[in-house]
Amino acid sequence: MSLLIQKAGILDTIQDDGRYGFQQLGINPGGTMDRIAMRVVNMLVGNDAKEAVLEMHYPSSAIVFEEDSLVAVSGADFSVTINGRELPLNQPAFVQKNSVLQTGKRNKGARLYLAIAGGVQSAEWLGSNSTDSLVGSGGFEGRALQKGDRIFLQKKIKHSFPETALQLLPWQANTRDLYRNAVIRFTVGRDWHELSDHSKIHFTSEQQCISASSNRMGYRLEGPVLERTDQDEKISSAVTRGAIQLLPSGQLIILMADHQTTGGYPVMGHIISADFPSLAQFSPGENFLLQPVTMAEAEYTFARQQLDLQQLQNACNFRLQQYR
Repeated sequence: MSLLIQKAGILDTIQDDGRYGFQQLGINPGGTMDRIAMRVVNMLVGNDAKEAVLEMHYPSSAIVFEEDSLVAVSGADFSVTINGRELPLNQPAFVQKNSVLQTGKRNKGARLYLAIAGGVQSAEWLGSNSTDSLVGSGGFEGRALQKGDRIFLQKKIKHSFPETALQLLPWQANTRDLYRNAVIRFTVGRDWHELSDHSKIHFTSEQQCISASSNRMGYRLEGPVLERTDQDEKISSAVTRGAIQLLPSGQLIILMADHQTTGGYPVMGHIISADFPSLAQFSPGENFLLQPVTMAEAEYTFARQQLDLQQLQNACNFRLQQYR
């Protein structure tokens, strides 16, 4: 049982939750940019919530299912079709052998996630199956998917498949409350006090635009020029996903999944964990506001989000029982 890449996308890779415990060696965690979409799409097909999935950017790959499959997509809205019929986001579906998944117009979002019941086979490196293209390890040969690649599944799931090319299962996950549209929350960082008073006001009251030079390593922002009261250079220290650094130009950069493990730029804040998936779905040219919150608010929001995801997991498990 396998998937065939009929046409390569711009940057489609295999990703899971990431690899941890190696940042002291200069190895970043990596993993999916949108962890909510990864978990949701796996839940919908009965996989472990952190199973490796396909992370797809627009324009995305065209994929042939070489066996009957139970699949789902989540994250960005790329107008996904199976043999020309719409495959809605967050709704599992049976697809027939030799059916072709394609994407059309990008309506909203930056990254689409595809899961197949049984999970995809991929190379493990340091406890993770995520693709690290910088070192050429993990995922599919440590690189983005190319035309002609064939991805096998870990195990074949027994289901009663229909005789039609696409049969949608009669439920859909509601992820609306798990994402934010225009405001991304953060907690202040260790160097926040170095911002001038007027820069602190600009930081939280003026729109930030994601630059075209942004990628999985970091989102460069275009906004008001910010000033520090202390111009001393910093000693390089450990940094993590979501750190908001101030560049010498006075602009900000937010570290994303493939960030470096150390840095010497001042850290003005940290994107809260609950909002990182929302940030990951913004595309270059889109704007958002940064809103400060307390650590207590950040922790409560994350805990509430995890509870919602667990309830969704329970509902999916219940629904899938009748198809096994």
